[in-house]
Order: sequence, then structure tokens, then C-alpha cells
Amino acid sequence: MTTTVDFEQLAQDIKRWGLELGFQHVGITDLDLSAEQAALDRWLEAGMHGEMGFMERHRELRADPAKLHQGSVRAISVRMNYLPAEAGFAKTLNNPRLGYISRYALGRDYHKLLRKRLKDLGERIKLACADLDYRPFVDSAPIMERPLAVKAGLGWTGKHSLVLAEDSGSWFFLGELLVNLPLPIDQPKQDKCGSCTACITICPTKAIVEPYVVDARRCISYLTIEHKTAIPEEFRPLLGNRIYGCDDCQLICPWNRFAQLTNEDDFSPRQSLHAPKLLELWQWDEATFLKQTEGSAIRRIGFERWQRNLAVALGNADPAPEILSALEQGKGRVSALVDEHIEWAIARQHEGLAKPNQQVRRLVRAIEKGLPRDA
Repeated sequence: MTTTVDFEQLAQDIKRWGLELGFQHVGITDLDLSAEQAALDRWLEAGMHGEMGFMERHRELRADPAKLHQGSVRAISVRMNYLPAEAGFAKTLNNPRLGYISRYALGRDYHKLLRKRLKDLGERIKLACADLDYRPFVDSAPIMERPLAVKAGLGWTGKHSLVLAEDSGSWFFLGELLVNLPLPIDQPKQDKCGSCTACITICPTKAIVEPYVVDARRCISYLTIEHKTAIPEEFRPLLGNRIYGCDDCQLICPWNRFAQLTNEDDFSPRQSLHAPKLLELWQWDEATFLKQTEGSAIRRIGFERWQRNLAVALGNADPAPEILSALEQGKGRVSALVDEHIEWAIARQHEGLAKPNQQVRRLVRAIEKGLPRDA
């Protein structure tokens, strides 16, 4: 290791270079996450990871990031805002005929963009310190990015388990550079959630089972993205029109009043995914789905899960003959898994269509009872 490097100055330079590359905050921490191991083990042993087997594999690596890149002693943690200027939260959520897509997925897939910026940062550091060896991570490999971000001073862990920043809320992506340089580390921020439990209360499926603990098996984001099989019937009505992810716990969080809009054009909503009509999305074939989601995080769930989620949303939509007809036409088009959800949605639509008729009959009977006998 070169002894002439002023690591204090280098750390300041790294933070400045990170801002120049479009990150909103850069922090530095050591790699000791041993304090997280017990909570991770309890969560996994309770089965709260659901079908996400990758969470259990290599669990020892998650609490020891140094093993992911030999020689690493620090993590440079970064965050980048992704909230678009016209997110349209209420407009979409309040209209059951539209499909709600989590705001992070409205634009281009963030993984490549952040990874490239992190590599650019690594190469810039290498110009100043030839001894640098680094590896970038963006929601990849068994790395606990949120605890690293908290240790690096990017924010604190909210009761919904997301990282919260006093000046930016939670609408941001995280990324890390593992490096072999003994840079000075930053201090964690104070937890400022206090007695607030808004995120716990608002969760449609009660997935936040206690402060800081999310049972993925109940989480709408998990159910619509990571869950590969049938969505449990008890949760289907609670999904509403959410077809990819869920933002409810972030929408209700008081700290998101201070959220900053993104400066990245790549995170701007695609027209076909911004407040889309469910029936129009339902008509996509697989080729159209792949074309419309090219370069998008949505593509990773595949056409089958996309149709499964849409079927549930259509079942939850206001009853209408055209929805019922579209669902009937969709049977046998994709798979048995999708057909199961279509049948459920059809039953929901029939149930909803029958209710107004019952109300009309009750109204007619009430009128008849009030009329004179010779009317």
C-alpha cells in the first residue's frame, strides 16, 4: 500500500467526485456487519424470505462483505434520487382501471446506470491512487446494502426497513464500491422515526409485522415481483390495482415531504407504463411485453407473472362487462398459473356485477311497499 496517500483528503475528493457523477450522497464505512447477523438469522429461520432462496444462500457472506472481494476494508456507499417530477401517485392508485407500478420502475433499469457511475468513480479514484482495487455492487451479490448505507451515514433504517434521509426521504437507489483503501469512515445518523407508526398502519397486507421487520410473504412488492407461484387468495383483494411493486409505506412517510426529485432523464416515466389502462396492458402479447419493457426492471418478472398480476388487478377493478369479456378471452392464452388467477378475477367481477342488481331489486321492493294498493 502506498504510504504517501493522504486518505483524509482522498475521502473528501471521493465525495466530491461522487456528487459530480450524479450521486446525492456519498459515505464511507468499514465492513463489519456482524451486528446484523442475529436479526438476519431470525428473519430467515422464521421463513419471512418466502421463495427468495437467494437470501438464505451464502448468508455468512451477507454479514462479512470483505469475503465478496478479497482485500476490501471499506465500502463507499452512494445514493441516487429516482423520484420523477410527475409521479402521479394518487391519480393512479385512486383509479382502479389503471395499473399502479412502483415509482422506481417507471423509467430505465437503475442497475446499469448506477453500476456504470460507480465504475466511473472507481476509475477516478484509481487515477489518484494506483493501488486501488475495487468492485461495484448495485443490488447484486449477497451484500447488505442498507446496513452499509446506514453505517456510512446516508440515513437511518425506517420502521419499514428502508433507509431514510432527513433531507431526501426514501426515494433513492443505493450502490456500493468495496475498496482496499483504509479511508476514514463516516458516522451513522440518528434514528428520527420516533413514535411514528404510519408505515406499519398503512400497509395493505400488514407485512410490517413489527418495527423494522417486514414479512416478505405478505409484502405486495414481493408478491408481485419475487413470488413466482400463485398469489395467496387472502392477499389478492388487498393488491388493488398494484401490478408491479408497492409504495404505500413510502407514500405515507412524513419524511418523504422532503424528498428530492431526480435529475436523471433515464428515471423519467415511460409513457406506456405511466398510469396505464389495465385493459390495454391485458391485450399485450409476450412480444409486446418484451418490447415495451426493454431496458426496464419490469422485464425481469417475465410475461407470465405480468399477466398473473394484471388478472388480479382486473378482478379488483370496478365491475364492468368489458372487463369480464377480456378476462374470458384471456383464458388458455399463457399458462395454468395465469388461468387460475383469471378464474378468480372472473368470479370477483361476477360478484361485483351482481351487487348493483341486488340493490336495484331492494330499491324496487322499497318503492312498491310505499305505494298505495291501487297505484
